[in-house]
Amino acid sequence: MTLPTNGGTPLGFGGGLYSTTTTIGPSDPLLLSLTCLAILSFLYAVFVLRPRSKGGNTAPPIVTSSPVSGLPVVGTIIEFGKSPVKMVQRCYEDYGPVFTVPFFHKRLTFLIGPEAQEPFFKAPDEVLSQNEVYGFMKPVFGPGIVYDASKKNRQVQFQSMAHGLRTARLKGYTSKIEKETRQYLKTWGDSGELDLFHALSELTILTASRCLHGDDVRENLFKEVSELYHDLDQGLTPLTVFFPNAPTKVHKKRNAARAKMCELFSKVIKNRRDNPNVKHSDGTDILSIFMDVKYKDGSAITDEQVTGLLIALLFAGQHTSCITSTWTSLFILNNPEILKRIVEEQNGVFESDVDAAVDYKMVNEDMPLLHNSMKEALRLCPPLILLIRYALKEVKVQSAGKQYTIPKGDMVLISPSVGMRIPEVFKEPNKFDPDRFGPGREEDKSSPFAYMGFGGGMHSCMGQNFAFVQVKTILSVLFREFELEMVSKTMPDIDYEAMVVGPKGDCRVRYTRRR
Repeated sequence: MTLPTNGGTPLGFGGGLYSTTTTIGPSDPLLLSLTCLAILSFLYAVFVLRPRSKGGNTAPPIVTSSPVSGLPVVGTIIEFGKSPVKMVQRCYEDYGPVFTVPFFHKRLTFLIGPEAQEPFFKAPDEVLSQNEVYGFMKPVFGPGIVYDASKKNRQVQFQSMAHGLRTARLKGYTSKIEKETRQYLKTWGDSGELDLFHALSELTILTASRCLHGDDVRENLFKEVSELYHDLDQGLTPLTVFFPNAPTKVHKKRNAARAKMCELFSKVIKNRRDNPNVKHSDGTDILSIFMDVKYKDGSAITDEQVTGLLIALLFAGQHTSCITSTWTSLFILNNPEILKRIVEEQNGVFESDVDAAVDYKMVNEDMPLLHNSMKEALRLCPPLILLIRYALKEVKVQSAGKQYTIPKGDMVLISPSVGMRIPEVFKEPNKFDPDRFGPGREEDKSSPFAYMGFGGGMHSCMGQNFAFVQVKTILSVLFREFELEMVSKTMPDIDYEAMVVGPKGDCRVRYTRRR
């Protein structure tokens, strides 16, 4: 998740100062000046001097200056708000692979590059924790889910998710994704023009619903589930990170949507349990797995928790898959030679049969160029520009021949957007070059933590295999059924203002059905 781009703290301080000084009156300029000076001195001590004193001699360098503003600390906050990625890139070039940025009352310590990132991915939860960072998701997922669950219950929840995403189930999901894709593409007609990002967003949630929720939900309740998910999604804003329960309009709609979602799925679960002999789905959907979860203390999962896990999975996959499928398509279309090779690869796998069925083996083994194109799109445009942990203990970091100590209490961050564009790791890092992952090059294997398209280490994304199957199946059908070209002559920008970073600009394509 990205951090908020504009917090409420400065306004809060300004408001407090105004309400105090209005009672002093114009006859007390000296008292007013002394009050302002005292407040500014306090802020300087808290936000500038205190952060410098933590960590001892091996503490990371502190970044307090910025080209955006000459004011210490304030400049870096403004710079971060304008573009976190550009600021992290500048600090990496100026200060090296490990540095700390004071952010109001927090210290943000960044680790950039494979060597520096290693402790981030290898440290256990007892050292670098996610719970303190992502607690703002509780109003979306619900109590007792993922980051709000006890360690033992969270392990059971993750195990059930992993069970639903194992290879045996992915084989069945492939045909479901293909079916949804072909049905959706029929609505396009033989030719036309559309926004590819919007279209692939719709298609992604259709395929996810079929695999996660089951046939009964997909066939009868999809429209309602989709609308409720939209309200949940819109309820996640930069303000949510600091004030998850602020009484805003989008938060109220989020809370109402979650309550309605729980009510809806409780009815689905009750109907399945009350009518076991009726075929509600083929039994491979993840809802079926969650319904049978039991915790280690013997207690059964509640309907509300089942709903929360479904929401968590949908959140984890929806943005990533629709954004990645869009970027992958646009990068391919923007590179004629790659497009030609992609079509040739598909024709080779399916013997030029547009209607040939897709199976798991084909998607998993026989489309290396499409696979590497997706990896390359994720390298250039990762949906999550920052990954965050909270240091419960001191963390030792070794990088570029130096030893650093990250103090307890720091927020520890890595940036896939910056870390996967380092020229020493990836040659010509700003170029779309899927062959960099191919035999003889394999730049992603130069270090265990060079490539972070799906995170890494003990918290790598458990849904990455599902994502590859989902996106590659959709694009395999898309590129076989249609000839496509971008309307714009240039690629869209990366929308760094969004919570989950996607394309910003013209994503329209022209399409013609292949005969």
